[in-house]
Amino acid sequence: MSERAAQCDLLFVNARLATMADGYGIVDDGAVAVKDGRIVWAGPRKAAPEASEEHDCGGLWLTPGLIDCHTHIVHAGNRSDEWEARLNGASYEDIARQGGGIMSTVGATRAAGEEELLRQSRPRIEALLAEGVTTLEIKSGYGLDLDTEAKMLRVARRVGEVLPVNVATTFLGAHALPPEYAGRADDYIIDVGTRMLPALAAQGLVDAVDAFCERIGFSHAQTARVFEAARECGLPVKLHAEQLSDQGGAALVAEYGGLSADHLEHLSAQGAAAMARAGTVAVLLPGAYYFLRETVMPPVAMLRELGVPLAVATDCNPGTSPMTSLLLAMNMACTMWRLTPLEALRGVTVNAARALGRGDIGTIEVGKRADLALWDIARPADLAYAIGANPCRLVVNGGAPRAPRVCAG
Repeated sequence: MSERAAQCDLLFVNARLATMADGYGIVDDGAVAVKDGRIVWAGPRKAAPEASEEHDCGGLWLTPGLIDCHTHIVHAGNRSDEWEARLNGASYEDIARQGGGIMSTVGATRAAGEEELLRQSRPRIEALLAEGVTTLEIKSGYGLDLDTEAKMLRVARRVGEVLPVNVATTFLGAHALPPEYAGRADDYIIDVGTRMLPALAAQGLVDAVDAFCERIGFSHAQTARVFEAARECGLPVKLHAEQLSDQGGAALVAEYGGLSADHLEHLSAQGAAAMARAGTVAVLLPGAYYFLRETVMPPVAMLRELGVPLAVATDCNPGTSPMTSLLLAMNMACTMWRLTPLEALRGVTVNAARALGRGDIGTIEVGKRADLALWDIARPADLAYAIGANPCRLVVNGGAPRAPRVCAG
């Protein structure tokens, strides 16, 4: 065995690569070499090094592992009753103002212990992993008190320990106003910024900070206070922005150099321009748009024209997007909003990585984590094409291959 061969643990050969490094980045007869969980070589098979172990991909397509960059997937309880109420005429805002909505999930999540919270969340997560997801963002925000927010974030960290997935945690304490702070939103924001966030950050539980800037959430000024607190803790920010109305949230998160602005159905030209200047990613969430039967679409053409990176995510949550299929989210983004299949796939790989501030994932390139997914498809566009199909045949997490099946909870 050559000296070069000794540098590789595992070699994937006979693969059609979509590296996503430039467009699809197609290599028709490609190979990827892995050492210590990292990609150390990628390119045409004829030039590939030898390795200790070789995996024949059978001519199937190999892409980066998929990234779901916006979820609320760790929670307890179920809100199908509210879905039924909306179908009978109630609005999302009506339900929230009557104590339902987010607060319904807050009650169930506060009541659940850590093991129970993990047990309820695990099947949802495993459904995503079965479709080639290798990195998952998990937000808190269903606790709205220090103890429960910490519990949610600890469970999110555990997900990355007990399941083969990278987890990025986001503190979303400014998600809704808890009942104990009724009529005192400013006081709650002070608690979020001066007590909750510093304590959680000190425990190493927070990778980024989010807020819900909306009429039924928090104001522009209150959101800015949360962002100031995040800055003091040295943490990046992102924002639920312009989902139900234009509150200037996109421009605000861009002002703070935010990783992403998410939803964006009511995004203004000024907000989009601010995002373009700041390099803030637009995270599109078609599941919530569909589930709430919204009619105002995010301005995809404007974002595209301005060069704003487009990401796509499930927004998995119990109230407005109980979606556990990132492939379906890709299809919906293409069908409803006219993303191209290339934009959709970049939206769950390279641009989703950017939305998490992660430069080590999202493409098949030397130095990146060996997070890969193998697909039985004719072309990369098929990943956004077939409704309800799952052509994933193998998933590789940090160089470790696994079968893409949903495990028993």
